Amino acid sequence: MIVTALALALWAAPQEAPPLGSFDDAMDAFMRKRGVPGGALAVVRDGRLVYAKGYGWADVEGKVPVSPTSLFRIASVSKPVTAVAALALAARGKLDLDAPAFGLLGLRPGEKGDPRLAAVTVRQLLHHTGGWDRARGDPMFKPVEIAGAAGKPPPADPDAILRWMLDRPLDFEPGSRHVYSNFGYCVLGRVLEKVSGEPYGACVRKAVLEPMGISGMRLGRSLPEDRAADEVRYYQPGKGVRPVFARVEEKEVPVPYGGFCLEAMDAHGGWLASAVDLARFASSLERVLDAKGIGTLFEPPPGLEAGDVWYGCGWMVRRVGGGKRNTWHGGSLPGTHTLLVRRHDGLAWVVLFNQRSPTDGEIDPALHRAADAVREWPREDLFPRYR
Repeated sequence: MIVTALALALWAAPQEAPPLGSFDDAMDAFMRKRGVPGGALAVVRDGRLVYAKGYGWADVEGKVPVSPTSLFRIASVSKPVTAVAALALAARGKLDLDAPAFGLLGLRPGEKGDPRLAAVTVRQLLHHTGGWDRARGDPMFKPVEIAGAAGKPPPADPDAILRWMLDRPLDFEPGSRHVYSNFGYCVLGRVLEKVSGEPYGACVRKAVLEPMGISGMRLGRSLPEDRAADEVRYYQPGKGVRPVFARVEEKEVPVPYGGFCLEAMDAHGGWLASAVDLARFASSLERVLDAKGIGTLFEPPPGLEAGDVWYGCGWMVRRVGGGKRNTWHGGSLPGTHTLLVRRHDGLAWVVLFNQRSPTDGEIDPALHRAADAVREWPREDLFPRYR
């Protein structure tokens, strides 16, 4: 493998954290092999933050190191956040999970649309069983085409995407199978806005983040000039692409900065978070959901045979025996790779990177091995350091 200049960066900036060498070794090996500029890790044991560390560079050119509180685009790890918000509203009686989603929005299938659309429920959106197959085209990555159809300058916003999809056929009978759908979570975000009477981001902050004590998370922006304070820069080897934003004049832009519209992806892929933010989220579900709600969060899709692995409400779930389960979700966009894991033995971890590669999935087993190698865990809770 050719070692890029980024791979020669200093991989670990000094952090105040007790050493957990197996995790450091896993992070170092993963990043060096792929030339990843920066990453962050947070590890929780029995509700305590026992490790939080930044590795490499948040900004290579500016020589800014990653810290445990650096903000990253978390991509599809946004889906567990949206799902928890939906179930929190359901617990308060504000949302019926079995209600027709488009009916709640006051929308009907268009003249060329699919009448089955009217029957798609909120629960089916949560489980990715609503009837859309992204292998046949993901509308969330068609911001220019959809904006053009609406007679508006690109990129298309969620409302334009929803209305465009009202005239498109479903790919399968709702509820008959599970197929991962970014668009389904876009619809879910609009449902949360409707039933809460607030913008999606404000709804999630009030229903989930504030009760959990999380103040740093926010919705991300696409263009570099709109980068949030403490947000890392994103790197993706390869050529530039034509921008999807009408206001961007360059013929080509780096893919992470104008090659797609992050703002339209809010409910399925638009959040920014630090490793510590997401570690707190992973260990605080009981603050917003009771036992019944958590059971619903991780239950298999109704009517489908689950086996040992299934997609719950915004979370992947695996049976591990003895009535226990591992739950997790990954995220990926150009310039971003993320992973959130809650393990059956009281461990949880979050890992965030500011570059993606075709072999990013190798970090998952590497971190499980790192956790299994620890013989003595730190006893201090580091969460109070990151209020």
